[in-house]
Amino acid sequence: MLNRAGLTVKPLEPFFQWAKTLDDSGLVPGEEDESTVYLVPYILSDQHESEVLKKVYANIFERELFEWHTEESDWPKKRTLTMFKKWFKYEFYSIVEDLCSYPILREDSDA
Repeated sequence: MLNRAGLTVKPLEPFFQWAKTLDDSGLVPGEEDESTVYLVPYILSDQHESEVLKKVYANIFERELFEWHTEESDWPKKRTLTMFKKWFKYEFYSIVEDLCSYPILREDSDA
């Protein structure tokens, strides 16, 4: 078991509407697309979930926007926690098991 929790994030309608304003090709993310799973600090309680979300939402928000559109000047300017909760469905998982026998590697790692 890892000393991390999992947090899944899936865009909701406000995200889809924003994405539609950027491209008139009709290609936009959809509700059926996969969720992203983020490893976040271990969750001790429901109250702790709120604290963890406050710490990580800005980073996750930026990552989700970047995955769809890399031009930051087109991103919403004031990305608050309230906005995050309207734009994304999210769910915490307090138990994360690593079933692999090899080390976890980071893509951006120098190792």
